[in-house]
Amino acid sequence: MTKRPLIQRDISWLSFNARVLQEANDPTVPLKERIRFLGIYSNNADEFFRVRVATLKRMIEFSEKRKKLNMHMEVDPQQILDQIQTIVLRHQNEFNRIWAGIVQELKKEKISIITEKQLNREQKVFVKKFFDEQVRSNIIPLMIESLPQLPYLRDKSIYLGVVMRKKSSAYNQKYALIEVPSKAVGRFIILPSSGSEKKIILLEDIIRFNLPIIFSYFGYDYFDSHVFKVTKDAEIDLDNDISTSFAEKIEKGVKNRRKGKPVRFVYDKEMDAGLLEYLIRRLNLNRKSNIIPGGRIHNFRHFMDFPDVFNSKSTRRESFIPAALQSAQRVTDIILKQDVMLHFPYHSFDPVIDLLREAAMDPDVTSIKITAYRLASNSKIINALVNASRNGKEVVVMLELKARFDEEANLEWKKILEEEGVTVLLGVPKMKIHAKLCIIKKKKGAKIIQYGFVSTGNLNEKTAKIYGDHCLLTSNSAAMADINRIFRYLENWKLGMRNLQLCKTLWVCPVNMRKQIMLLIDKEIKAAKAGKEARIIVKVNSLSDALLIDKLYQAAVAGVEIGMVVRGIFCPVIEHKKFKQPISAISIVDEYLEHARVIIFHNNGNEKVYISSADWMVRNLDHRVEAAIPVLDPVIKQELIDIIHIQLRDNVKGRVLDNELSNNYVPSTGKKRVRSQIETYHYLFKKNQSRK
Repeated sequence: MTKRPLIQRDISWLSFNARVLQEANDPTVPLKERIRFLGIYSNNADEFFRVRVATLKRMIEFSEKRKKLNMHMEVDPQQILDQIQTIVLRHQNEFNRIWAGIVQELKKEKISIITEKQLNREQKVFVKKFFDEQVRSNIIPLMIESLPQLPYLRDKSIYLGVVMRKKSSAYNQKYALIEVPSKAVGRFIILPSSGSEKKIILLEDIIRFNLPIIFSYFGYDYFDSHVFKVTKDAEIDLDNDISTSFAEKIEKGVKNRRKGKPVRFVYDKEMDAGLLEYLIRRLNLNRKSNIIPGGRIHNFRHFMDFPDVFNSKSTRRESFIPAALQSAQRVTDIILKQDVMLHFPYHSFDPVIDLLREAAMDPDVTSIKITAYRLASNSKIINALVNASRNGKEVVVMLELKARFDEEANLEWKKILEEEGVTVLLGVPKMKIHAKLCIIKKKKGAKIIQYGFVSTGNLNEKTAKIYGDHCLLTSNSAAMADINRIFRYLENWKLGMRNLQLCKTLWVCPVNMRKQIMLLIDKEIKAAKAGKEARIIVKVNSLSDALLIDKLYQAAVAGVEIGMVVRGIFCPVIEHKKFKQPISAISIVDEYLEHARVIIFHNNGNEKVYISSADWMVRNLDHRVEAAIPVLDPVIKQELIDIIHIQLRDNVKGRVLDNELSNNYVPSTGKKRVRSQIETYHYLFKKNQSRK
């Protein structure tokens, strides 16, 4: 193929978020989950603007400089931004329509979100008391007209823009801002209600009700208030001051992030026109800025934690311990004899924590080394590591301070760990450590025993309940040797990447993963050209790397059967006149977040199967330390292949990833309906029962 056709990555990502909206719109999804999907959509959109739109805006500034130097860019960032604006406005209209429908469904369950204007006498007394006791001390009203410049507006907060005046005069009016203290107080307040009714008021409406009290000093009798939010550039610029430690640079970068340029302004379309114009002008926004009119409610990400006031309770299935680990008192004893793979969230995360707790207490264990990217807020992983250090073990934690939006939390973990005597590695400049690895060493007489795990997901017991991931617990000596090499690199990165290059069993980014994937694709191409069966199956979160896409295109031209499960960004086209058959690609958006990365090569019938931490993106393959491990145990290998094939057959929650980004559901006409997450649970549960 002379020219490589690709779908633009940001437009592809918006198509993914549209699939999240589809879930919110699906009447077969429980009402609480539909609301949660609206929250997920909103949270996703916030991050998209903070990172991707902010990057495109930076590219525009850069392209202006390049034009002066008579240099050209491959893409026109302004053209992409214009497309984004059009799509986002369409999504916003769909979002508002879905929410209006959900509000009606809530009413059928006798659940109402009411405003300050709908309160009865008892509720008014409650709201005033609640404001006095819980809210008043958490708000600082700002009379913005008298300020020389607009105060700093927090990126993740919502604000009430208030217009106040006396009813007798329309001219003498003032503007004020109030930050809604959702974090301190909570967004949803359940009101006293009669019978089986459940009435909820939002925090901003409690503030609205009390505006005459807040501004009583001025003697105004007319108040008009509307919510807005500002999304800012979230990229962290790290200075080159060599006297500043890396942790201090991150800390400074997090503080500077607050000064990021606005990249989106979302407001209630009923907002007073004068106040709207005033805010846009003071924020230095223009017609090319992402100014998005919306409904009364903003920061829908809070709706992921909508109060559980529903009559129907969750039907979510309980996770369970694999049969292989149920028969022994210690996880360690089993891992030293055989590999075990945990499939989250179907399997419990407890064995991972138990493995670390056992190591912390085992007198023969000498050291634990582990990578940490995103941790739970009350991390049991950290507790186990702290206990290990207190028990005299050498504990080394590679703590990635550059994990976006987790920087502050990880800086806090750094302090806690170092106070307990843990050695904290802070990563490599210009490189994120995204591999999910652990190695534990114990000494039995003169013998050193090593075991640990390689995972596709974060070491986070909270997200392990809703993220679909795989974790291989193993004592394979070749794998342990490579994990040791990776930690030697992390401990001495200034000496270069030789230790990474010496890895033989694990594929490691940035040194050899891309190369190894390409070699195995070439092998499938060779088989297809020889008329043999050839097949590649890939499951990742995102696929945008142009070199790997080009190699997949070569495979499709040669006639290799390609099946893909990609949750998010998907840049290849699936159909082209030169392909012997279309690439089969679906995205699954369902109750759990599909987060695992799995690669399967037919390999002349002797399938090669890998689990990996890396998506097929330039950032992962070239600018991160990632790891993939082969699945060698034949039983586990077949189990993983079976799970991926269940997902490829999903015709309930699977959407076809086509050239038009249509997000059509996989056709189920005449076929057995397969909802892969439920089928996977039943498959694993049944296997578990048979192994007991």
